[in-house]
Amino acid sequence: MNIQKVMVIGAGQMGAGIAQVCAQAGFDVKLNDMKQAFYERGIGVITKNLTRDVEKGRKTEEEKAAVLGRITMSLDMKDAHDVDIIIEAAVENMEIKQSIFKQLDEIAPKHAILATNTSSLPITEIAAVTNRPAQVIGMHYMNPVPVMKLVEIIRGLATTDEVYQAVEDMTKKLEKTPVEVNDFPGFISNRILLPMINEAVYALYEGVATKEAIDDVMKLGMNHPMGPLTLADFIGLDTCLSIMEVLHEGLGDSKYRPCPLLRKYVAAGWLGKKSGRGFYVYE
Repeated sequence: MNIQKVMVIGAGQMGAGIAQVCAQAGFDVKLNDMKQAFYERGIGVITKNLTRDVEKGRKTEEEKAAVLGRITMSLDMKDAHDVDIIIEAAVENMEIKQSIFKQLDEIAPKHAILATNTSSLPITEIAAVTNRPAQVIGMHYMNPVPVMKLVEIIRGLATTDEVYQAVEDMTKKLEKTPVEVNDFPGFISNRILLPMINEAVYALYEGVATKEAIDDVMKLGMNHPMGPLTLADFIGLDTCLSIMEVLHEGLGDSKYRPCPLLRKYVAAGWLGKKSGRGFYVYE
């Protein structure tokens, strides 16, 4: 299976990053979103990233122009009619993802792979709304996409070896490290990371230590690059909560119960860095 043409659904932080690394690797990329303003914001982030690479001597102006030249705007899902793989990076909501996959299944060529960048939702459940569950797969990138090397590749119940191999080969072309994971709630990354973050929130909630102390212990004692509460703010507390809910519901174990303080912050609109306030206050 030869992948050449790529479509990315969603021009937000993750989608723009995925489009950038695909274009850098020589793939032709259609970057799709519902509104031109969303696309322009995404391409603006990509341009800023590439400009920084030029300033630091990692790329030439010609290379920057070539990468941008391989990305085209799409405001209509019908543009998926001639691509080899579609990578969906829309909001982390099962109904929305299933709606997108249903439409893509009707539009995309018969050979096309349908991939999702979901961080925790079941691949098998997303695949079930299509007529090609064998060609549906999880391709979970880490944030920020241009920097982080890992891609979790998640097999659904029906995903074929051929489709898995094609996605693994593509991941290597992107200069990323593919890791094979089976379809369980939270996969590997978030099944381990999010309970740690949730436990840090419980420690704060119970008054075990201040937020600064909790973060310092994990940074200085465990050599983590940032503390769990700072990391939660960067991920988005709403995203953290939704992943914990997926783990709690999918695995049925009380150890995955989201901390009430996490729920309270999300209800208050304190979502972390993106809203200006989470566990910490941002300008």
